[in-house]
Amino acid sequence: MRTITIKPKAITHNLNQVKKLAPQSKVLAMVKSNAYGHGVAAVLPALTQADGIGVATFAEALEARQLGWNKTIGLVEGAFTADEWQQAIEQDVSCVIHHLPQLEWALDNVPPADSATHVVWLKYNTGMNRLGFNAEGVMAAAKRLHEAGYKLILTTHFANADNHDHPLNALQIQRFTDALTALREVVSADIKGSLCNSAGTVNFSEYHYDWVRPGIILYGSSPVIDKTAQDLDLQPAMDFSAQIIALQTVKANDAIGYGSRWVAQQDTKTALVSVGYGDGYPRVVSDDAYVSVIDSTTNQRYPCAVIGRVAMDMIVIDISTVPDDMALLNSQVMLWGDTPRIDEVAVHADTISYELLCRVTMRPKRLLA
Repeated sequence: MRTITIKPKAITHNLNQVKKLAPQSKVLAMVKSNAYGHGVAAVLPALTQADGIGVATFAEALEARQLGWNKTIGLVEGAFTADEWQQAIEQDVSCVIHHLPQLEWALDNVPPADSATHVVWLKYNTGMNRLGFNAEGVMAAAKRLHEAGYKLILTTHFANADNHDHPLNALQIQRFTDALTALREVVSADIKGSLCNSAGTVNFSEYHYDWVRPGIILYGSSPVIDKTAQDLDLQPAMDFSAQIIALQTVKANDAIGYGSRWVAQQDTKTALVSVGYGDGYPRVVSDDAYVSVIDSTTNQRYPCAVIGRVAMDMIVIDISTVPDDMALLNSQVMLWGDTPRIDEVAVHADTISYELLCRVTMRPKRLLA
């Protein structure tokens, strides 16, 4: 059986770690992309101490409202059409405004003063060069929005916050700080600021401003290159496991799997595990990748190398590290969770934990711990 187990208590723990890192800031917890693959319905109850949640699409915002979330919802890419802007007003959703059409929709259809949509997250492009107004444009947009009665939160996005010493970080921080200072002097002293994502929250404590926007850190993965999840006292929020469905000994010089990539150097005890890229386990893991076979009696974990090419529905592992007297058939195999951690698997797949979590399919059975 392929199983995804979501652990809401771990998410709450990780949220508390964020709040310890940024005790003076409000928290907009990111639940976009189905809560990074964890499932919005499973995650929202664990985030009740957050001040709001962030989503990427209006459909995600609507799902959260339908699930009973009654705090702030931030639409981080903003409305995609004028009709969506109207829907955001109807659903009491706060929007990012990052380009001129969105600005015009907001000015043409001003929500009531007590509406959440009356709070605008004004996006400033400080160096990511994706979304946002330039320095001149953000000042002009802020003036027009303020004159229309909107409350403003200046926001931007780091390009390299995972690497504390990257030179663009200092430039983005300076640009943001200068713009926020100017806006407070020229437009309104009440304008708020939001600079830090997960990595920024960890690396730049002096620049948390009014709101931080944690994402991956909530789900137990380290957002920075020089600290592990364990260093940050994060707990994995997802266990991905499967079962051993067959055993065999592969003779020396015999190959395993598609492409015959892995060849046994000696007689090798192997196990077939019922999981593959059709479930979200990455096809491209390196020869260093491993899983943990769990002894159901003692709960002992035994690291076992993944050998041969990952297939759609199965992988093969080397079980030489497992005691000979252990009953292996139907044993549980941890693909990621407490060991190995998702960050380790991401390294073996030459990617990031975000991608692995978001690509988990709906085929595995889902459980709540």
